[in-house]
Amino acid sequence: MDHSITKQEVDMDSSGNTTDSSGNSNMMMTMMMTSPTGSSTASSSSSSGGNQLSRYENQKRRDWNTFGQYLKNHRPPLSLGRCSGAHVLEFLRYLDQFGKTKVHTAICPFYGHPNPPAPCTCPLKQAWGSLDALIGRLRAAYEENGGKPETNPFGARAVRLYLRDVRDSQAKARGISYEKKKRKRPPPPPPPPPQPHQPFLPPNSGPS
Repeated sequence: MDHSITKQEVDMDSSGNTTDSSGNSNMMMTMMMTSPTGSSTASSSSSSGGNQLSRYENQKRRDWNTFGQYLKNHRPPLSLGRCSGAHVLEFLRYLDQFGKTKVHTAICPFYGHPNPPAPCTCPLKQAWGSLDALIGRLRAAYEENGGKPETNPFGARAVRLYLRDVRDSQAKARGISYEKKKRKRPPPPPPPPPQPHQPFLPPNSGPS
């Protein structure tokens, strides 16, 4: 299969952002998301929450356009309606060649070492966190572009299993843990103070 998306066009860093080989976050697909004046289509916001939302939306559009270009360059070309979980897995494996995360093999002396003291020849791959975030954005973009949740290829069981396998294998190879930290429950409120004992007084029956 021949794909014309090059390393300069598609790359992902450890945070899930697509970058080119020079480290710039501008991709070929970014041109499809900007206004005629070159400014981003996302409205700027002074609040940090608005800025974060804009970055997420822009990244989601870039990812969606990149996946669309991948389908277009697929041999034979593949329409979105015919895309399945198997094609999503093919896309994720294709992205590994642009990865920047060292994943030690089982025969590497640094296997399971979180901080290797020397370089090795183990391959660079996409980090699990980057792939997991990418699938989340593509899954949302698919439904935002008219796809039905029940036919969403990014939510296929095979994709979920693949991501879980990548997480577990990379955790062992890199000697790190991806387990989410459990939130500490707030302590229960203190019990109310005891009420002072009131002596029992019989009702006044009045004069006999």
